[in-house]
Amino acid sequence: MFELIRLPYSPDALEPVISARTLSFHHGKHLQAYVDNLNKLLPASGLEELSLEEIVKKATGPLFNNAGQVLNHEMYFQQFRPAAESVEPPTGKLLQQIEKQWRTLDAFKAEFEQKGVGLFGSGWVWLQANAAGELSIAQYAGADNPVAHGLKPLLTFDVWEHAYYLDYQNRRAAHLVALWNITDWSIIEERYYNC
Repeated sequence: MFELIRLPYSPDALEPVISARTLSFHHGKHLQAYVDNLNKLLPASGLEELSLEEIVKKATGPLFNNAGQVLNHEMYFQQFRPAAESVEPPTGKLLQQIEKQWRTLDAFKAEFEQKGVGLFGSGWVWLQANAAGELSIAQYAGADNPVAHGLKPLLTFDVWEHAYYLDYQNRRAAHLVALWNITDWSIIEERYYNC
């Protein structure tokens, strides 16, 4: 059985980027519903003993949708640090690969934001890596994610309206820009090193 992840920060720690009110709905209600639905769908699926990533790779239909959303949200919530803490840019191999492919971190961020704004409807924008460590930015609708396509998920911004509407209304672009202020690049680097 899966459980709702505990946040590594207090409910108001991401303000003003993400309000405590948004976090209470997004984490406490939306993610909880996906966890509950996943647990209801798992029995007799033949996938009960698998890890979340393995379920995402093998599941279809409602089971995939709920497992995918649990994985996506867990990675999303765990990649942030409190807004009061300083955000350090990426370093090492991750930064080298970003600069190799996009020339600058700012150019990468601009393309990432554009892909997030340009995703029609609801979904996720991801930084992902292949087995060789090459990076790409991808748009995934619904619950889809890099794991389902054999790629390593590194960084994701949620572009479902419930992730930002209480704080930004229809200003998705402003929300995406603000998220860089709480992105913990040390976590993204760790994910990249574990490719």
